[in-house]
Amino acid sequence: MSYLWDLSAIRPQTEVVMPGDTIPAIFWNAVQQRGPDIWLRQKEFGIWRSWTWTQVGQAVREIGHGLLAIGFDARETASILSNTNVEWVLCDIAVLSANGVSNGIYPTDAAEQVQFLSEDSGTTVLFVEDDEQLDKALEVREHLPRLKKIVVFDMDGLRDFHDPMVISLDALRELGRQHLAQHPQALAQRVAAVKPADLAILVYTSGTTGKPKGAMHAHQGLVYTVRGYNTLIARDQHDECMCFLPLCHIAERMGGEYFSLYTGARLNFVENPETVPENVREIAPTVFTAVPRVWEKFYSGVMIALKEASKLQQAAYAWAIGVGQRVADHVLKGEAVPGSLQWQFRAARLLVLDNVRKLIGIHRARFLVTGAAPISPELVRWYLALGVPMLEVWGMTETCGASTGIPAERIKPGSIGPAAQYNEVKLDPQTGEILVRGPNVFMGYLNLPEKTAETIDKDGWLHTGDVGVVDEEGFFRITDRMKDIIITAGGKNITPSELENELKFSPYITDAVVIGDKRAYLTVIIMIDQENVEKFAQDNDVPFSNYASLTRSPEVQQLIQDVIDATNRKFARVEQIKKFWLLDTQLTAEDEELTPTMKLKRKLVQQKYAEQIEAMYR
Repeated sequence: MSYLWDLSAIRPQTEVVMPGDTIPAIFWNAVQQRGPDIWLRQKEFGIWRSWTWTQVGQAVREIGHGLLAIGFDARETASILSNTNVEWVLCDIAVLSANGVSNGIYPTDAAEQVQFLSEDSGTTVLFVEDDEQLDKALEVREHLPRLKKIVVFDMDGLRDFHDPMVISLDALRELGRQHLAQHPQALAQRVAAVKPADLAILVYTSGTTGKPKGAMHAHQGLVYTVRGYNTLIARDQHDECMCFLPLCHIAERMGGEYFSLYTGARLNFVENPETVPENVREIAPTVFTAVPRVWEKFYSGVMIALKEASKLQQAAYAWAIGVGQRVADHVLKGEAVPGSLQWQFRAARLLVLDNVRKLIGIHRARFLVTGAAPISPELVRWYLALGVPMLEVWGMTETCGASTGIPAERIKPGSIGPAAQYNEVKLDPQTGEILVRGPNVFMGYLNLPEKTAETIDKDGWLHTGDVGVVDEEGFFRITDRMKDIIITAGGKNITPSELENELKFSPYITDAVVIGDKRAYLTVIIMIDQENVEKFAQDNDVPFSNYASLTRSPEVQQLIQDVIDATNRKFARVEQIKKFWLLDTQLTAEDEELTPTMKLKRKLVQQKYAEQIEAMYR
């Protein structure tokens, strides 16, 4: 069967790539074996700087010895409050090498959250990115009696600042060099003392239903899972990957940092979250993992660019994507692509589709990986029509990342695939809840034994809170969160995520929350895509003075109504949306309505905008 791409380049590997039964053991073995090879790349002042494994090892050794010099004891916790960058990785591995526990804090968290996370985790050393993050730490340090030192990555703006508790990362490395000279084996002894069963990292949940909970993962679970990833997703030392999602989230920590540490794939760090589209084109990753929000943004960018193209270019795209869609139809049915269609597809790629891939930055990608939230099946089909397979994975913080995954040979849009080889997945026969069991499942929640007992039953099954179905091939599909299923006043069970995914397929909608539990009909709160809606307004001479006025303009209201009308036609009458309200505040990751991964918090949105919701039912 011809898939028009090389399946051998996508099939996962099963052999052990790098020995070691703890994360630091694997790292130091990798440094020894891969010494002069490049592992990390980061853009600084417009120039890409490369770090070889030897250079990373030297930096980690200095930071590790620096921690020992300031009195960081074995089994203590260090937290990292920073955006995703090389320094995050260096400090994370140094903490683990010092036989410590590493914890990440989202850089968008407020000072009060920094206090809670540092206090709950027992943080004794706090790494912060810059003066902005330092201000948060200084504001709450009097409430953190266990805190010994605050280490700052970037000292710009702090040259005249002096505080006995605060030290720069460069100064810590200098202390490390002095300590190394006096105690050359001290860090190596700490590495040797790390046991597989020891707690390695804390990953705090987003706290959408109360205070964040610290999920505990041991070294043996991390190593087991990262080796398991290599049976799920193909990656090796020749691959170029992007590192841009928050490293304190399980997705980037496992699928980015630790998986690349294990396989040797190069990690390229973006300059900042706003430069992701530009950096993708520069890096041209060969394997690209992202959340649906990113894939939606790329698609909407192409759609907006297409509207500005000439009639000839629009016609060429329509023909080419039509050919790609016919190829995708055959592939999704498991059928061979006819020879004549293969030739048409090669022409379509040469003339149009390869340029679309270059516009996005995925022209070298062997495959794409999506996860962390549901994605529209139509979006998966679109990327497949471009000639790039998109593989959906599913998992959660408590499962150490991916637990199921779509195989390249059998792509099913809307499905999360069968269980990964390294864990068991099944449905609860009474509730339909997805349950997971395996060595990848977390140790429990820090300081919360009751919550742990609620989540992991006596037989070791993790109750995920996701409701799903499974087909005859063993492929699972998420239907919704147990707490999110809507039961209308008429008794109809409705899955809001299906409607929300259809709405988010529009380039003008970033996110949506469907409402209707115990109500007579469905309504929706929508967050518009600011860039694309502003472009629409400018192109159509729609006056607006700010974000709020943009959402209230009749033309934008009608634009969103048209999207809703198109979506409603795909659903039964009882499942159709009757009214909508546009969020009139431009939200960022710092706002409480959004999770750090930029998803609307359903319950909080419903509580905060209760008045607007009630207005839709009057």
